[in-house]
Amino acid sequence: MLSEFSLIERFFARRAAGHLSAAQDGSLGIGDDCALLAPHPGEMLAISTDMLVEGRHFFADIDPEALGHKVLAVNLSDLAAMGAQPRAFTLAFALPKADEAWLAAFSEGLFALAERHDCALIGGDTTGGPLNLCLTVFGSVPPQAALRRDAAQPGDDIWVSGTLGDARAGLGVQRGEWIVEAGDAAAFRRALERPEPRVALGLALRGIARAALDVSDGLAGDLKHILDRSNVRATVNADAVPRSAELRRLPLDTQRRCTLAGGDDYELCFTAPAAARDAVEAAGHKAAVPVTRIGTISALQNAADRPAIDWRDAAGAPLTLTLQGFDHFHAD
Repeated sequence: MLSEFSLIERFFARRAAGHLSAAQDGSLGIGDDCALLAPHPGEMLAISTDMLVEGRHFFADIDPEALGHKVLAVNLSDLAAMGAQPRAFTLAFALPKADEAWLAAFSEGLFALAERHDCALIGGDTTGGPLNLCLTVFGSVPPQAALRRDAAQPGDDIWVSGTLGDARAGLGVQRGEWIVEAGDAAAFRRALERPEPRVALGLALRGIARAALDVSDGLAGDLKHILDRSNVRATVNADAVPRSAELRRLPLDTQRRCTLAGGDDYELCFTAPAAARDAVEAAGHKAAVPVTRIGTISALQNAADRPAIDWRDAAGAPLTLTLQGFDHFHAD
């Protein structure tokens, strides 16, 4: 039977020890009471933590390899949104039991993504209990290059990467909210379980984009964070928000619900000056990620005005939409 320390040694420590290039420059990984991580000269550490709980963030029947991918992907997405280069991460988790096959698949998914982004596992903790995964990721970024939520300015374009809504559609299929063809269901489930962090795009947008975040709780709620922090308004063409061919086969109201208020997309939403449109397109091409302009930032009109999103259709007509982002304590 696996003990706590044999579990760590067999499935995590050995592979982490063989991949410490991201934790160089005087750093120290697994093996001591603390890890040591030194930022590169002229850079700051960017740090983010996410917790994934069974039944809240993923279904019990998820492929453990996909879960290993997702637990790291959602954290790398936060680094991407700040234009930070991934460097290292820690993993703490509770397991109902030490299932060797489950651990082998989980660690494979985790390290496959970690190695793709040169991001080293440098510590963590394990215990018994309901399945719960908590990961903290560390990146580095020059202070002046960091993409922050409070930097949007009137006149900026609003952009998103990739397509939105497939993850929410996957959740709907899993819940039985709608029935789709098998091929579409598979595409939606993959979007829900295997998001792709847009690290390369975040790095390519340094010096081009102003404000940015990742769409984890739905575009309506996440874009509002930029507006609140930057004290501005937005006008968004709801029909311009990019969606997949599979999602377009669903009814229009379902498409809008998924693309505008669905979560778990982990695409980037960012603003940039109108004069930078060619540069944004070039950044997307460099990162091999499609980028789509969906709206504009405007100034508040008076002291009583508040940050808000004005939704429009493709013809520019106002849309009356009641939308909000995902809230862990008020989730549907």
